[in-house]
Amino acid sequence: MQLFSHDLGIDLGTANVLIYVDGKGVVIREPSVVAVDRNTGKIMQVGAAARNMLGRTPGNVVAMHPLKDGVISDHEMTVRMLQALLRETSKATLFTPKPRVVVCVPSGVTEVEERTVINAVIEAGARRVYLIEEPLAAALGAGLDIRGPKGHMVVDIGCGTTNVAVLSLNGVAASSSLKVAGGAFDEAIGRYVRRKHGVVIGQVTAEDIKIQIGSVYPRQETVGMAVKGRDAQTGMPRELTLYSSEVFEVLRRPARQIADEVLSVLEATSPELVSDISENGITLTGGGSQIWGMDRLLTERTGIVCTLADDPDSCVAYGCGKSLSWINHMSEGPINIARKRAMRESI
Repeated sequence: MQLFSHDLGIDLGTANVLIYVDGKGVVIREPSVVAVDRNTGKIMQVGAAARNMLGRTPGNVVAMHPLKDGVISDHEMTVRMLQALLRETSKATLFTPKPRVVVCVPSGVTEVEERTVINAVIEAGARRVYLIEEPLAAALGAGLDIRGPKGHMVVDIGCGTTNVAVLSLNGVAASSSLKVAGGAFDEAIGRYVRRKHGVVIGQVTAEDIKIQIGSVYPRQETVGMAVKGRDAQTGMPRELTLYSSEVFEVLRRPARQIADEVLSVLEATSPELVSDISENGITLTGGGSQIWGMDRLLTERTGIVCTLADDPDSCVAYGCGKSLSWINHMSEGPINIARKRAMRESI
């Protein structure tokens, strides 16, 4: 680490942004939401304060997620959000150089999307930007020893994407990225409540339902939850009781898609690595992996013991932080994940 420099690791997620400062740990953990005034273009709030505005803003104010499906959908808003968050990480002085930053990207990212991330982080105030694959960072953050030839499997379920990867020798042997994750669960719940009960609920309410009574594996007991929303026909406020059994039926399909993706990655993996994985088990990381029964569902479908990592929300950020120790040996700029995968598949 250079004198006066502070290297950063950023988990630029669809739902949350976590920033790891070298030597300090995770110092920023904020929802990736920006509230902006349409008339002036001025940023009003960033993070938790902006998230509280979702669905509650007047006509001249818009609260939005500038990232979608794990990649940047609104470049300018992402830059301004990062600028606001990076200002909080350090008191910049005349002698403080701009930080070097390690940022994670999903396994399914294209070269164009990689360049968009790099440009956004540089515009936000970074000196140099290095990319790391999300499942690789998640494995490091979960404390897996991926230096040796033994294979490990990580399933990182975020908000926008699910990244599945088999890792060995500090690299990715097989990987896949699926745009079905925590956000897809929320959307499925919102659609169901409107179709079945005729009540319109917001994104925040749908997420609360998922966290409190959502499950992807049958529960022994049924749990209920009071939900408030707007009647789709009359427009009046309405309250109803949702039960975990009906939410389970809603979430079964997206959960099955994730399980199918895990099986397809195992099928594309060499027999030696699969035997290592059956011995070491599958590690679950990411906020979406905490939904009730996800570990049991994957254990049942794959026949391999699946365990939830400690602090799954922060694994990717801690992994970015650990990678800072070899930042001098990392290559700057795009890492061409899509091209590398195409080459792997053609062999």
